Amino acid sequence: MHVLILGGTTEARRLAETLVAGAVPGVRVTSSLAGRVERPRRPPGEVRLGGFGGVDGLAAWLREHHVDALIDATHPFARTISFHAAEAAALTHVPLLAVRRPGWVAVEGDDWHGVESLEQAARLAPVLGSRVFLTTGRMGLAAFAGCAEAWFLVRCVDPPGPPLPPRSEVLLDRGPYTLDGERDLMRRHRVDVLVTKDSGGAATAPKLAAARELGLPVVVVRRPPVPQGVPVAEGPEAAVAWLERIHPSG
Repeated sequence: MHVLILGGTTEARRLAETLVAGAVPGVRVTSSLAGRVERPRRPPGEVRLGGFGGVDGLAAWLREHHVDALIDATHPFARTISFHAAEAAALTHVPLLAVRRPGWVAVEGDDWHGVESLEQAARLAPVLGSRVFLTTGRMGLAAFAGCAEAWFLVRCVDPPGPPLPPRSEVLLDRGPYTLDGERDLMRRHRVDVLVTKDSGGAATAPKLAAARELGLPVVVVRRPPVPQGVPVAEGPEAAVAWLERIHPSG
């Protein structure tokens, strides 16, 4: 059975590791990485880099490489590839599963402000504070380019390209992060509002706890929906169980 994992996340890498180790007998694993990170952490098994060229390109790849199962384990905000995967899977009759880590849940003491887009976050953040800790990644920073009334600490893995907020400092760093580190960072830069996507997971969650401790408002960009009709698993273990159900003989 040839399994194509649309990856780039911790869950995708863990799933590839589990399958290559033999969790489901007779499986060939190919992981596809978008190539947006300069030094991606390559999972075990076969790896391909770059896009497919839209729905038709992905469908052609599935046919050419005789893919038996497609697993979309991309970032929860990688909306385009998820919808392309759903359309390509339907065209080729390849079973599709989406792997999505659970989103974050507000607890007592949190001051969260939910928005539907980065554009909405850019309008709201300067209303809530004047020194913004922006942790939405380097893609989509153009939404904040017109925010001249606030200062931004922009954290991302790779150097971002223009446009950036006119008053900003770029911090290049990769998680996982710690509560002490996030608290110290916010205090040192006198941050008074945090902006984040609801990515879920433990690696970047300490910033939420730090904001709670410091009494800071948090602008949370809600996730886009998974394409209608696509089954969802919360992690690699559930994805392995799904593969065993659709191909029980291994």
